[in-house]
Amino acid sequence: MQDTTARIRIRRAAAAVLVAAVLLTGCGTTAPGPTVPPTPEAQDALLKSVERTLVDRCLEARGLTLARRPDTSEDDRRLQAALFGSGPRELSLTLATGHTVTAHTDGCLASAREALYGDQTRWFRAEVTVNNLRSEAQDRMKDDPAHRAALARWNRCATPPGTAGAARPDPAVVVRCDKESGLAGVRARLEPVELAHVRALRGDQLTTYQQLRTRALRRAVELSAPATAQEGTNTL
Repeated sequence: MQDTTARIRIRRAAAAVLVAAVLLTGCGTTAPGPTVPPTPEAQDALLKSVERTLVDRCLEARGLTLARRPDTSEDDRRLQAALFGSGPRELSLTLATGHTVTAHTDGCLASAREALYGDQTRWFRAEVTVNNLRSEAQDRMKDDPAHRAALARWNRCATPPGTAGAARPDPAVVVRCDKESGLAGVRARLEPVELAHVRALRGDQLTTYQQLRTRALRRAVELSAPATAQEGTNTL
């Protein structure tokens, strides 16, 4: 009888411990919040939306807005300076193509990107590099003999002897000459090869781009989450 009573007490004690553990587990749980969208298109939309929200808040703090057109040219200059920055451009990157891209660090746009990406200087260099990978690959194709020969044929096609070449040929002429000169085919063959080579050359910047974009997406999710989703709920 005593053994039976002892076993009952042990079972009751174990049950009480289990109930307490369940209750404690429920304390301070966080409701599931928004997650990073699965597709690149949705991710881009999220980043643009949150960036615009941050820019709007920054401009509002300066008594400005993008919601309406400035009344005067002076108002427009003030808005542009607040949005993009003013004075000498602090950020500059010269690409392999010879083109130089510059940007300010003191405008609301720069402030928004600093908040999202954590380091606007590193993001500027990485983004500009990645956005111009295809241009760099196309620039490298110019050194290929087959490309040079096809381009010469294209120029003869678009500007026959005795005619003045137009600054921008008619789209129909471009399509016809791309085909007749073989330039379109040469580009289709060379571009993937050169693009792969360029991506290998710029591997460090590609890695930085992905790391900072991942950071920005997580930050954008946090900033876009409702306040209630960020608070724990107490079940006791």
